[in-house]
Amino acid sequence: MSGRPDAVFTRGPVLRHVVNMTATASVGLIAVFAVDALNLFYISRLGVAELAAAVGFAGTLMFFTTSISIGLTIAVSALVARALGRGERKSAAAIAGAAMALTLIASSLVAMVTFPFLRPLLALLGATGVTLDLATSFMQIVHASSPVLAVGMAASGVLRGVGDARRAMYVTLGAAFAAALLDPLLIFVLDLRLTGAAVATVVSRLVLLAIGFHGVVRVHGLLARPDRSAFLARSRPFFAIAAPAILTQIATPVGNAWITRAIAVYGDEAVAGWAVIGRLVPVAFGALFALSGAVGPIIGQNAGAGLTGRLRETMTASLKFIMIYVAVVWAALALFAPQIAGLFGASGAAERLIVFFCVWAAGSFVFNGALFVANAAFNNLGFATLSTLFNWGRSTLGTIPFVWAGGMIAGAEGVLAGWGLGAVVFGVGAIVVALRKIDSVAGGPPDGKPAAPPTAHSPFTSGKGATAS
Repeated sequence: MSGRPDAVFTRGPVLRHVVNMTATASVGLIAVFAVDALNLFYISRLGVAELAAAVGFAGTLMFFTTSISIGLTIAVSALVARALGRGERKSAAAIAGAAMALTLIASSLVAMVTFPFLRPLLALLGATGVTLDLATSFMQIVHASSPVLAVGMAASGVLRGVGDARRAMYVTLGAAFAAALLDPLLIFVLDLRLTGAAVATVVSRLVLLAIGFHGVVRVHGLLARPDRSAFLARSRPFFAIAAPAILTQIATPVGNAWITRAIAVYGDEAVAGWAVIGRLVPVAFGALFALSGAVGPIIGQNAGAGLTGRLRETMTASLKFIMIYVAVVWAALALFAPQIAGLFGASGAAERLIVFFCVWAAGSFVFNGALFVANAAFNNLGFATLSTLFNWGRSTLGTIPFVWAGGMIAGAEGVLAGWGLGAVVFGVGAIVVALRKIDSVAGGPPDGKPAAPPTAHSPFTSGKGATAS
């Protein structure tokens, strides 16, 4: 492995890499989500149901733009990790430069095209009257900063690709810290209310971008400016991963949008409860979201180095982590469900919905976690189309009929029950297919280059699945 000094995930215990990457990614990610939840907490303390509902509708729409950014980040991280796995640091820097430029272009186009349609889209989700006005004004401020978020996330993807989990954590942690300071100041002290929350979000994204660039450029020197021919050459493999990854990522907000619309039938109180759940999920299960991003570079580097045995080991370690983590978190949520609802001042339909999620629906995240990890494997092994199919299956066939049936049987709580049950089939199916794909790999990732030089110990030349450590 001496020829690949930057490919840190190709040696040492896989479980240690999984836990280390997940733990460091979780800190920053959960911090961001916690600040988002705190944001809603501040808004809910204003005592206006329409404000909390507006945040719920806006959050659902923001999920779309964030998911596009995640899809672009997946491509950046996967390509950088593969290059480093092959021992090609100079190529990795050129890939990072081209990929981040492509991320800026793509995210800017999406922001410009969708900006005029923010109000109709929010109305489509079920927002009406004052709630629609509030949600629209919030989104008009936040949506303009979508390219900033996308490029900042891409920078964190480069850091994860090189294995610098600590600095990748600093990117999101710094953004969360900025938002935590600004939220109460702008919402309460300056009495800007919902506008203050939007401005705080924009500033936190600028901080995220600044810290990410510092890590990529100043610390690692992994950002090279590609010439025109190199830029065009990098575009094809980038979008080969990014396009299906984006399609994969936006499947989840499509499913969430359907749930939001289904719950909107039961009034602003129910939507406010769903908004709390929307903030509670990433805080409680942030480690699962972090895990899906953390295992990507581990899989990418080992695939690039030709170590197929370590790929299956990564999946096994990830599944163990998921089951233990969800069991602990579910127990805590169920135990403190009434207190959680009370913390956000929830009552009536909102309270019932929050308690139902904590006691019953939260356990379904074992299967959601399995789907997340399977998608990471698909994206980094060159089977990104499969992640698209499974995520869209989960968000359509695994959501719409279940949510519809649940709503018909048990109202808003039934909608959540259907949402949870739909995860089972697609989570199990995705992980089974991912393991089979790993077992069937007989060459490097399909990016036109061999995964590793043909050496005597290579599993690609010996036909064995043994690993090198």
